[in-house]
Amino acid sequence: MLVLNNVEVMYDHVILVLKGLSMVVPEGKVIALLGSNGAGKSTTLKAISGLLKTEEGAVTDGSVEFLGRRIDREDAADLVRRGIFHVLEGRRVFEHLTVEENLRSGAHTRSRGSNVQGDLERVLVYFPRLVQRRKQAAGYLSGGEQQMLAIGRALMAKPRLMLLDEPSLGLSPLLVQEVFGIIRRINEEEGITILLVEQNARLALGIADYGYLMENGRIVLEGEPDKLRDNEDVKEFYLGLGELGQRKSYRDVKHYKRRKRWLS
Repeated sequence: MLVLNNVEVMYDHVILVLKGLSMVVPEGKVIALLGSNGAGKSTTLKAISGLLKTEEGAVTDGSVEFLGRRIDREDAADLVRRGIFHVLEGRRVFEHLTVEENLRSGAHTRSRGSNVQGDLERVLVYFPRLVQRRKQAAGYLSGGEQQMLAIGRALMAKPRLMLLDEPSLGLSPLLVQEVFGIIRRINEEEGITILLVEQNARLALGIADYGYLMENGRIVLEGEPDKLRDNEDVKEFYLGLGELGQRKSYRDVKHYKRRKRWLS
């Protein structure tokens, strides 16, 4: 469904963030894009969704293709109509609108006569916490409820590809488990392809079909979730476990750089 081929992204004609990034997102799958802060994960999503232009960024080399068509030069609004919806980090709900109004706003690009009301009720089935709050202003929701609302708003656009940026950010462990369970259900029941950006490698690999690990604007490792979970580098730097179960710090740079195969 989605192919990134040697993509380079530059901000302000000066700052090179993505440095020849290549990855494939098959239709109907959940793909996890993992990495530490500053690795370039959010920039990767913006390169796909067309939002780079809002931050003086651009794809300066390589290409992004969606369903066989190059899209890295297209407008973000056109990409939503094409079936790509980007759920930004930090939720970004319309705080002064009600829950229902927020959900309906997700359908604004759809053609007239489409069954918006029926889809609204269907979306609420995934988010029972929002049913009792549908007439309440979104600004009064908890962080977890706002994250559910942001995902529900994306569903109202009837996307083929959903880009999720750090859905676990700022949520309690119980809410994180609930949100990730909903994400997997949406993929299985709606058939929506999901590209999930996440720092919490353990959670992301728990629902993903395949994973990529980013470092400094490049993909440094990829594979099936079990393969990544069993990889000693992933255990050490992203799952927090070194030898004998002791915790290791990712900031132990000297040790990190000795892993030649990791950086090759």
